[in-house]
Amino acid sequence: MKKTLLKQYLSYAFLGLTMGFVVARIGFADYDELHKMFIFADLRMLISFAAAVVLSMIILLPFSKKIPKQHKIFQPGTIPGSMLFGFGWAVSGACPSLVFVQLGSGKLAAILTLIGIYIGVLLHKKIHARYFRWDTGSCGV
Repeated sequence: MKKTLLKQYLSYAFLGLTMGFVVARIGFADYDELHKMFIFADLRMLISFAAAVVLSMIILLPFSKKIPKQHKIFQPGTIPGSMLFGFGWAVSGACPSLVFVQLGSGKLAAILTLIGIYIGVLLHKKIHARYFRWDTGSCGV
C-alpha cells in the first residue's frame, strides 16, 4: 500500500513541477505580465489563459457523463467573495497556486502574498463562524 501511495505522490509532484515550469515559462507568475493582463494592455496572457480553459474543457468533456452532477447552493457570499479573490489576485499578482511558482522562481515578495492568503483564510473562518453560518459546501470551514 505504501509503495502505491509513494507512486501517487511522486506523480502529483511531477505534475505540479511540470505545471509550475510551464506557468513560469509563459510568464504567468510574473507580476508585471499579470498586471498587463488585468488592465488589458497585453492580451497575450489573457488569450493564453482562455486557451488553457478551452483546452481543459475539451479534454474533460468525455468524462462529464461519468461524473455525477452535484447540486450546489448559490451562497450570498459568492459574488463578494469572488470579487475579493479577484482583487487580491490583481493586487498581489498571484492566485494561491501561483504563489508557490513565484517562490520557486525566487520571487521573495511572494512570501507576503502567502502570509496574506493565510491571514485571509483565518479571518474568513472566524468571521464566517461568528456572523454568517451558511453552508460552505465542500470547503470544510
